[in-house]
Amino acid sequence: MKKIEAIVRPFRIDDVREALAEIGVKGMTLTEVKGYGRQKGHTELYRGSEYQIDFLPKIKLEVVVPDHLEEQVVDTILRTAKTGQVGDGKIFIINVEDAVRVRTGESGEAAL
Repeated sequence: MKKIEAIVRPFRIDDVREALAEIGVKGMTLTEVKGYGRQKGHTELYRGSEYQIDFLPKIKLEVVVPDHLEEQVVDTILRTAKTGQVGDGKIFIINVEDAVRVRTGESGEAAL
């Protein structure tokens, strides 16, 4: 199994979620996060004063899938989250040793 963590722009998350559901991803976790990468924040003007925004709002999407879905999930996130501009995000792929469903005690892929 693989855990796929993706950091994406907030306005792209609905498209990503719908596309993942279409390929059979049954569940996911979303977290509102703030951070920066190469874009290093930006400057905004508010009531005539300029100020620096160092941490930009993003959404962290986490999903655990069977190994055979890994490439399809990554491709789907890439296709739906991409705007072509700096700050589109990152995808991290992590090996998952096991998973256990709390309610039934099922483990492995059956727990997904």
